Amino acid sequence: MTDIAQKYRRLLACIAAKESAAVAFSGGVDSSFLCYAASKTLGKNAVAITIVSPMLPQSEIAYAAKVAEQLGITHILVEEESIDDEVAANPRNRCYYCKKIEFGRILDEAKKRGIQTVFDGSNIDDLGDYRPGLKALEELHITSPLRDAGLNKNEIRVLSKRYNLPTWNKPAFACLASRIPYGENINHEKLSRVEKAEDYLRSLGFIQFRVRSHERMARIEAAPEERRKFFDEKLLDDISRTLKSFGFIYVAFELEGYVMGSMNREVSVIENPAL
Repeated sequence: MTDIAQKYRRLLACIAAKESAAVAFSGGVDSSFLCYAASKTLGKNAVAITIVSPMLPQSEIAYAAKVAEQLGITHILVEEESIDDEVAANPRNRCYYCKKIEFGRILDEAKKRGIQTVFDGSNIDDLGDYRPGLKALEELHITSPLRDAGLNKNEIRVLSKRYNLPTWNKPAFACLASRIPYGENINHEKLSRVEKAEDYLRSLGFIQFRVRSHERMARIEAAPEERRKFFDEKLLDDISRTLKSFGFIYVAFELEGYVMGSMNREVSVIENPAL
């Protein structure tokens, strides 16, 4: 616990070094904790900015607004209705283009308010996966206080629970574009199908899962401990019929279960064919 306390103090010092800051805010575990720390340290000189994008489900946007209100931090919504061509093409470095565009807009919004610093919520665990978006953050001179303080995801959850943040046990979430394999074009229709399918599974009580979209096939990944819930014939029929009503033609189940970043396996295979 001493180590985590030291990291928390280091985080506050990183934040306090800035006169004001805007937090890129999704309503997830990391950015919510960063908003809490920024608000405690900078007071009214800290704001949260959320990009309202087709990549982010409406349920997540509503949740972010609720968390921001609870934290008492000014919450700014930036509308983004279209999908930029570089992102829609969905190359392997899609996250680079997406982060470059979205954080560029967050920077612009912050500067309108006289704020020169933008914080993002990446932590040191993010360095262990394929994350082309980190290059964009570096190019835009975005500050990552959680990473600079040496905090990992589990420590952020521990601290979030300690300070009574509602997000401390929120399931991991990534943008809807991460459900679509690299090289397959991203459009509003596909994102909408995935959003509806995941909202439906959430309404059934599933917690940690993904609906991966392979053209018109839905491939469901569920956390290993939740897989057994699917082994009910009526439930399987209901899920199949419902997802097909959203526009999928086939509905499949990933036997291994949910694995974070599973879509990045394709990148590993391409770069190392021996895998």
